[in-house]
Parts: sequence; C-alpha cells; structure tokens
Amino acid sequence: MATSTSAKESYPMPPANADLATTWAYLEEGVDHIMTKLQTGVSYSKYMSLYTVAYNYCTSSKMHGTSDQPGGGIGHRTGANLMGSDLYNNLIRYFVNHLKALRTQSDSLQDEALLRYYAQEWDRYTTGANYINRLFTYLNRHWVKRERDEGRKGVYPVYTLALVQWKSNFFLHVQSKDQKLAGAILRLIERQRNGETIDQGLVKKVVDSFVSLGLDESDINKVSYEVYREHLEAPFLDATEKYYRKESEKFLAENSVADYLKKAEERLREEEDRVERYLNTNTRKALIQKCEHVLIREHADLMWENFQQLLDYDKDEDLQRMYSLLARIPEGLEPLRKKFEEHVKRAGLAAVEKLVGEGGADATEVDPKAYVDALLEVHQKNSETVTRSFRGEAGFVASLDKACREFVNRNAATGTSTTKSPELLAKHADALLRKNNKMAEEEDLESALNKVMVIFKYIDDKDVFQQFYTTKLSKRLIHGVSASDEAEASMISKLKEACGFEYTNKLQRMFTDMSLSKDLTDNFKERMQQNHDDMDITFSIMVLGTNFWPLNPPTHDFIIPQDILPVYTRFSQYYQQKHSGRKLTWLWNYSKNELRTNYLNQKYILMTSSWQMAVLLQYNNNDTLSLDELFSATAISKDILKQVLAVLVKAKILINEETDQYDLNPNFKSKKIRINLNTPIKAEQKAESTDVLKTVDEDRKYVIQASIVRIMKARKTMKNQALIQEVITQISQRFTPKIPDIKKAIDHLLEKEYIERVEGTRDTFAYVA
Repeated sequence: MATSTSAKESYPMPPANADLATTWAYLEEGVDHIMTKLQTGVSYSKYMSLYTVAYNYCTSSKMHGTSDQPGGGIGHRTGANLMGSDLYNNLIRYFVNHLKALRTQSDSLQDEALLRYYAQEWDRYTTGANYINRLFTYLNRHWVKRERDEGRKGVYPVYTLALVQWKSNFFLHVQSKDQKLAGAILRLIERQRNGETIDQGLVKKVVDSFVSLGLDESDINKVSYEVYREHLEAPFLDATEKYYRKESEKFLAENSVADYLKKAEERLREEEDRVERYLNTNTRKALIQKCEHVLIREHADLMWENFQQLLDYDKDEDLQRMYSLLARIPEGLEPLRKKFEEHVKRAGLAAVEKLVGEGGADATEVDPKAYVDALLEVHQKNSETVTRSFRGEAGFVASLDKACREFVNRNAATGTSTTKSPELLAKHADALLRKNNKMAEEEDLESALNKVMVIFKYIDDKDVFQQFYTTKLSKRLIHGVSASDEAEASMISKLKEACGFEYTNKLQRMFTDMSLSKDLTDNFKERMQQNHDDMDITFSIMVLGTNFWPLNPPTHDFIIPQDILPVYTRFSQYYQQKHSGRKLTWLWNYSKNELRTNYLNQKYILMTSSWQMAVLLQYNNNDTLSLDELFSATAISKDILKQVLAVLVKAKILINEETDQYDLNPNFKSKKIRINLNTPIKAEQKAESTDVLKTVDEDRKYVIQASIVRIMKARKTMKNQALIQEVITQISQRFTPKIPDIKKAIDHLLEKEYIERVEGTRDTFAYVA
C-alpha cells in the first residue's frame, strides 16, 4: 500500500447517515482513483475513510429516499439488505463504464500491440480490483454471503465480480472479432516455432488471465478452466496439429529418417518446455498426445521400415531415439521387437554357418570353444544393444532371449540334432576347468564360466548338458586334472542356482566320494604298513558310488597281472571287512599306472593305462610276444589290444617288424624322463557320446513317467490333451519332451495300472490310488 497523499479531495467524507447519492459520489471517486491512478498512490487515511464510508452505509438501518422505489426485484428486503444491494449495483455500473473505455481503445490494436495493451490493462485492473475488494470487505462478508447462501445467482464477492465484468464487457468483446486475442497468441507461438525470439512473459500473462476468468458457479473459490479450454487450448491444439503435420511431411520429403528422429525429439522437447514456460500445466497431456500422434504415429510405418537399416549399421544413437519416440505411442515398439528378434536370429545362424564353413564340410568336428565364442559374440553384441539403445526394456530382452534360444539349439553345426549344442557347451566347460587351460587368472576363469552360463540359459535339453558335464567331470576328478576345486565348486553352484538342487545333486556327491576315497586310501596304507612290510607299490584308490558316477565297467575280461595281485586282494578284503554287503566293481578301463624301466641305461617312468601296464608287464619275462600270446596273458579284447599295441609301437617302446609279433625295444631313448602313453583310444571317445545319449534317453522315460504320476496324483482325473500339455509345461525347463514319448509313457503307466481310462470315455484318465 502506497502512503503518499493524493491530489486535493473533491468530496468531503460523508457523515455516517449520508444518503446513497452522497455516499456513492465519495466512494466512486476513490474507486476510480484506485482503478486508474493507483500508481500515484493512495494515502492511508483516504483508504480508511473509503473503508469506513462503505462500512457505515452497509450498517445503516435508515431507509434513504432513493431506495423507497422498488429496484431489481428486492423491494421486500430489510433496510440493511437494500443498502448492500445499492452499493453492489453501483459497483457493477462503474465496472461496465470503465471497461467500455478500454474496449474502445483496444479496437484498433492487433497482434503483439493488442497483447501488450491487454496485459498492461489486466495488471492494472486486477491490482485495483484487489484493493477495492478489501474496501468492501463488510459488503462481501455480510450482504454478498447472505445473498449467495439464499441461492441468489449472479452475486459474487467484489473481486470475482470485477473478473466477471472483465470477461463479459472486455474479453468476450475482443475475442468475438475472429478470436483476435487467442489468434495473437497463436501467431506469436508460431513465430517462436519458426525460430524467432518472442516475449514469453507477455504470453504467460495473457494466458494466465484466460485461466483466471474461468468461473465455477457452484464453487467460486475453485479454479475453472472452461474459458482457457474453449478460447485458447482448443484452437492452440488445432494449430499445433496443422503446423507439425505440414512441417513433418516437408522435412521427411527432403531428409533421412535418422535426421527426422532428431527433429521429432527436438520438437517434443520444445513443446514440453512451452508448457513449462507459459501454458497451463493441464494442457501438457493433450498437447503431447497431439504431437505424438502427428510426429510419431503418422510416420511410424516409415520408422519401422528403417529400423533394420539402423540395426545393420549399429546406429546406436538413432536406435535410442527411435526407441524413445515409438515407446510413446501404443503398440509402437511391437514391430521393432519382432524385427529385432529376426535380426538376432539371423546373426546367430550366420555366425555358426561361417564357423562350420571355415572348418570344412564336416559339421560334427566343430571346435567347442570356437562354437561357444561365436554364440557368445552374437549374444553379447545384441545384449549391449538392448541395454544401450532400448534401455533394457523387458519386451526387447524377451525378443533377444527367444532369438538366442532359437539359434543356440538349431543351427548349421547342430543340424537336426537337439543334443549337439549341449554337448559342445559341456566340452567347452570341460576344457575351461582343466589344468592345462590358458586362463591366467582365477577372475578370467570365473568370467569364462559366467559366459558358459549365458549360453546354458538358452539350451533346451539341459539334461543332455547335465549328462555330458557329469561324464566330463568324472574324468577330470579320476585323472586329477581339475584346474581347481574352487572353480569346480563355483560352476556347480551356478548350475544349482539355474536348475535347482536336484540337477547338481550327483555332481556334489562325486566330490564327496573323492574326499572319502582319499581318507580310505590313507587308512588302507596305514593298515598295510602295520601288517605287511612287503608292499613296494604306491597305491591310491577311488571308491565311487554307482548311482552318481556315469562310468561303465570293462566289457571284456581282464587277467590281473601278478605284480599288482597282492595289493588288489588285500584291498578287496580290507574293504569287505569295513563295509560288508557292498560289492566292488573294478573299473580297469579308468585306472592309471606308472611303470619304471629297469632294462635300459637311463631309467624312465612310463605313465600308462591298465591295458598298457598289463601288456608291458608281460615283457618282464619275455623279449618278444605274439598278439595271441598277449591276448591269452591279458584277456583284453583283440580290437582294443591292437589299438593299445599301436600306441606302444608308435612310442617306440615295442617294435613290430613281423605281423602280429611285438618285441621290446632294447634301444629305446627319449628326451623326457616321464613319458605319458595314456592317450584315449578312438573306440572309447566314440563310445562316450553314444553312452551319454543312451543314458539321457533312458532317464527321460523315467522323468516323463514320474511327471505324469505326479500330475495325476494331484488332479485325480484328466483329459489326454490337457495331461500332455501339463507334462510339457512341467518338463520343458529340463528338456523339450516329444509328444510320441509322452503317449508311450501314458500307455506304459496304463499297463502298470498307475492310471486307468475313465469308463465311457476314450480320452480321460484317472489316477489309481
């Protein structure tokens, strides 16, 4: 409130009982000063005088001369009410006349000049109205309140009254001429969109006035957006749609889609910013939806078409833009997800095809490491694309997973076989976990094992991997060639996390057996030292549980050499005493031996298999032996014996100058003192894959049968089709069961009377308790 004194007052302050004419003459002069010359100031005493006069008049109970005549349909009211009504009507007349003058001046103005005039007058008018509202506090608090409480329409507190008058006597007048006011705002906004700088503060003032002019008759204190929506928002949204439709079509005709993505992103940012700077926040949703429709939805087909090109050339930034734009519209991403899935699948298949092509025509001889690396490279690259360009969105992750599952299980290296991928992955894991791998650091090995698990996740036949892995692990443990116990334990814990306890139960039991075997060997040695001092053979034993180790005993007889027979006999007796009722099956085909040469000047240590040991020990008593003699002495089948002898001849330990006649080489020489002769023979390698797949097939029969019994026990009765579907759902985490196999299992269980057909139906089964 300014405190400077105004010009000399024209009217003296009326007495408390002054009539309407005198009172209003005094009040009108003060009201006009506040509304038109407020910048010159109003003294405190003048302001209080005006307040007092208004108060006195409203509280006067004397009926003044002018109010004897009936006026405005309120002649029946009491004196106090009539006083309020007189003042209120006079205020309306003042506002109407005041606004007429403004209206006349605005008629000749256009565009920015009109907006400046409007904003300036709006500021002046609303500031003045605020002061006047306080002058007539008593009128608002009593007369206006009572009138409104009694349901009288069109009566408002003085400030609201001022706004109502502004709207009907000035705002609507200006707007009625081709939406002159809103048009001026829209033209300024268009200039800004075209790159010009505009006075945003001016636009904001005018826009805010549109909101202030909204009035909710039922609750005048509530903000109403009716005026803003009708007079500004609706035409603004229409203009926006036309502007961007024209601009985007023109831009795309002259520029690439990648450039358009930048443009659209920029325009959407600008519109968000526009709302922040000078539009009402309620416009944001409608404005952004309109822009998204025109800038994105209408050109989505073109974006979808260009997506593949951006993928092919690794245009990360453009992919990010396309993703964030299309994510704004319903179903905008679905075509991208499908195209991305196809892209990843093609890349995976091409990578394996290239690898098979490089390795020659035979797809069965693919190097496991190269195979897994090729799959990983495709996954890694596209996984980074999902994270970087598609913000790790679940739909794209699902597309990546689906594509990877497709090319990991079916590609040029696997052909029609579903077991090839798990086999190659298990072989690769085996190579990593062996002592001779090239991993320098433990962290490198851990990282490599994590990568194995990435591919493992996509393997359909996880039971095939499990069987191959178990077989390979058994070899590593038996031959003592594991890189480290920590690495083995780490891999098992990863598999356990991925597939559960049951999946790794056997693997963990294998480690338990190894630990128990070490204790058993130590205890046996201790006993032998106490009871027999003639043991000059270093001996260690592994006793392995038949149910947990995928090992097969020899398929032929074996005559145990006399040199090791005492130890064999003593251990067998020792074990039977310790564990009566258990049966030991000796796996000579997995045993290892070390022999020391005593017939040469240089002493060598030969590391051999049991078969090689049995053959070489025959030469303690003979210098030359025929194939038949060796067969009689060892009982090793002739086809394996020939392969064993071939290895010994190749190593030049034996000489084979005559057919089927083998002599000990007295002139044997080697640069190495320790010579490893124990290399796997081809028949064993081939048998391993066949045995594994045979075991898997057998196991699957039992898994399917057990699953059917579990389901039927829970459901009691079930239709054939529903049962098959449920079995597939339950087992698909381990492997993808074939429907004929499920049908065979159902028939088998019907035969064994675990389930039965429900009478009177062909395709419904019941559980037999």
